[in-house]
Amino acid sequence: MSGASSISSLADAIKEWTIHPVESDGSDSESAIGETTDKVYSDADFEVISRLGEGAGGSVDKVREIATGLIWARKTIPAPSAPVQQLRRELNFLSNCKHPHIVVFHGAYLSANDSLINVLMEYCEGGSLEAVRDRMREERARMSEKVIAKIAEGCLKGLQYLKSKNIIHRDIKPSNILLTVAGVPKLIDFGVSGELVDSYAGTFTGTSYYMAPERIQGAKYSVKSDVWSLGLTLMELARSEPIYPVDLGPIELITYIVSSKPPSLDDGDWSDDMKDFFNQWQAHFLYPSHQSLTGIVNSLAVDPANRPSPTELLHHPWIVESSKRKINLARWIQQVWQWDSSSDSR
Repeated sequence: MSGASSISSLADAIKEWTIHPVESDGSDSESAIGETTDKVYSDADFEVISRLGEGAGGSVDKVREIATGLIWARKTIPAPSAPVQQLRRELNFLSNCKHPHIVVFHGAYLSANDSLINVLMEYCEGGSLEAVRDRMREERARMSEKVIAKIAEGCLKGLQYLKSKNIIHRDIKPSNILLTVAGVPKLIDFGVSGELVDSYAGTFTGTSYYMAPERIQGAKYSVKSDVWSLGLTLMELARSEPIYPVDLGPIELITYIVSSKPPSLDDGDWSDDMKDFFNQWQAHFLYPSHQSLTGIVNSLAVDPANRPSPTELLHHPWIVESSKRKINLARWIQQVWQWDSSSDSR
């Protein structure tokens, strides 16, 4: 399909993908997910508040819809360089997705004579887990066990939902998990997501640092590859330094990942259940003695056959206990960013 016809195809699909949201309080609820509307957006409908980020693939702005005053995130991608079929797959999934731990999609439109693709998404005031992790390291602070458990619980529910839709995310990492003003974690950026074929896939797409060993080795993989990536992400929240040596080049890194034992928790005042949740991730096909671990096998098990699914991890005692516990994540994220509750600094 030529570039022009691909853009035309995307433009036709966009007409079916516009969703008008209701105002969200950022809570763990489906009530903030809007209804489909016939509204066709353009740049004139929005006021740019600030630039949230940019890179080779485009930019993301914080915008206000003029008619309603609602605040959204707008991802702008140059159409000539956009992987149109990949983007169409992502938007098609998001337009049909309704889950409290998946970022809300509000619509899309073309601008600048169809040279720019604009994707409208929920604005998550708390930023990414990457930004929160870096902030806490700068402050020499450590994330509490209860907060890590809540983030784990939410992300696992998101992965469980993806699995129910036969979707592998394929790029789970701290920058692709956002936090709302209420501290609720949400998965984002499904640009490399793919549908499972007989529950397995075989393409090499994603970020190598968080990539599961079976994917690095070019083997078939399933949603359990997302479990590996989430395991590394959670481990980073509990540790005060990077998981892998920072001086490794790309080839050295992937060699290190597939040939080394999975990382472990730093020494700390963690509960027995949390230690069990992480310590049981030490099963390794190169180290048979580690495979005698009992209970739920680790999510960082290098052999995917020894790695639990999101559903199995949601039944681990550490996560079950978290699901029963009420904690004020909104107050936590406010403290992380030192927001003045009376100001609009978010």
